[in-house]
Amino acid sequence: MSTSRRGPDSADPIASYELEVATAEAMRELGAQLAGSLHAGDVLLLSGPLGAGKTTLAQGIGRGLQVRGQVASPTFVLARVHLPFGGGPPLVHVDAYRLGGPAELDELDLDADLASSVTVVEWGGGIAEPLADDRLEIDIDRDAGSGVDSELRLVRIVPVGVRWAGVTFGRLRPSFVDG
Repeated sequence: MSTSRRGPDSADPIASYELEVATAEAMRELGAQLAGSLHAGDVLLLSGPLGAGKTTLAQGIGRGLQVRGQVASPTFVLARVHLPFGGGPPLVHVDAYRLGGPAELDELDLDADLASSVTVVEWGGGIAEPLADDRLEIDIDRDAGSGVDSELRLVRIVPVGVRWAGVTFGRLRPSFVDG
């Protein structure tokens, strides 16, 4: 079931999305589809257990934004900047897994790139919300499938803030549930 939130200054509900993603390539395609609705200044917080597909989704976002370089997990470098081939925004890809809290995230000085880039923060839930009042919170559940070897994932996309009022994400179908 999907829910929606109202933006702080919006009378219209902001739709949320819930969908099943069957393969790694389908996760990349979802990321590329999301990228079509992203602009400089957008922040995405990705949450989910190890192996859920956070980096795979970020790879698709990079594909959709047409950025340079291989989008790989920035676990040990903490953040990578991928410049665009064309006139689109750069992708700032952050891994907050090893960070102890918002203060350590602040030390990465992401503020310098926020307005001009799309910023994707893996393990961002509970730590990176202060980066932006308007953001996409994306949770990936790898236990959606039946069986240990299942690639099936349940992806929940929750837009937060007025930036997302009226924004659609390609073929994704929103649910509007007041609350």
